[in-house]
Amino acid sequence: MELILQMTLTALGILVVMMTTLWWIGIKIGNAAVVDVGWGGGFAMLVLVYFFLGDGLFDRRLLMAGMGVFWGVRLSAHLLVDRILAKKPEDGRYAEIRRKWKTGINLKMFLFYQFQALLIVVLSLPFLFMALNQDAGFTWMEWAGFAIWGIGVIGESVADAQLRRFKKDPANQGTVCQDGLWNYSRHPNYFFECVIWIGYCVAALPSPYGWASFNSALIMAYILTSVTGIPMTEEQAVRTKGDAYRAYQRTTSPFIPWFKRVDR
Repeated sequence: MELILQMTLTALGILVVMMTTLWWIGIKIGNAAVVDVGWGGGFAMLVLVYFFLGDGLFDRRLLMAGMGVFWGVRLSAHLLVDRILAKKPEDGRYAEIRRKWKTGINLKMFLFYQFQALLIVVLSLPFLFMALNQDAGFTWMEWAGFAIWGIGVIGESVADAQLRRFKKDPANQGTVCQDGLWNYSRHPNYFFECVIWIGYCVAALPSPYGWASFNSALIMAYILTSVTGIPMTEEQAVRTKGDAYRAYQRTTSPFIPWFKRVDR
């Protein structure tokens, strides 16, 4: 337990410093979406902390670190290009948050950033458990988890690439992306994000306390489907695309990719 506490507090301390830095940058550039970049980057950083501090089998820690760092860096790079370097206006979700908060915005945003740091630590249980697993060799369940994770990463990467390509075409401005995976789900990126987390949790199952890691997948699914993921994204899409997006909602699965419904 002492090692678990040390690893957790070290990870939290590093993430608090990182999120505080991003909060300051967000104020300077007037774009709170930098917190999204810190989301993936924070996980990558945390996984490296667990890799170096954990006392589990080296090969397992190495594979765990590869999974977490690859996913985190890929997601952060995608969001950095899409929401910061593209120099577009601040994501409408954060503009709406500012409108609702009205006063004390910088302080409230600071607390929001720090909540992200705490949430990353809570969600990181699969990595923590894998980093402490001293069993020799890999079980079939771990390989199954790695395979599920791979499917999720490929699916999410394809969905992000299809949306990025759609947005680059000026002719598509103000229209709804229904290319590729977006024809079968309104949020294929969120769906495959959940697949990734299921993969992490399955891979962590053979580790001590591994069963508890499924809380991470459940929390992530809840956040994406009921809190800041689908609800906020769809509210913004309806505000900017109106009836076109409402028609998309009537015909297309909100989450799990499936065939189109007939719009009546």
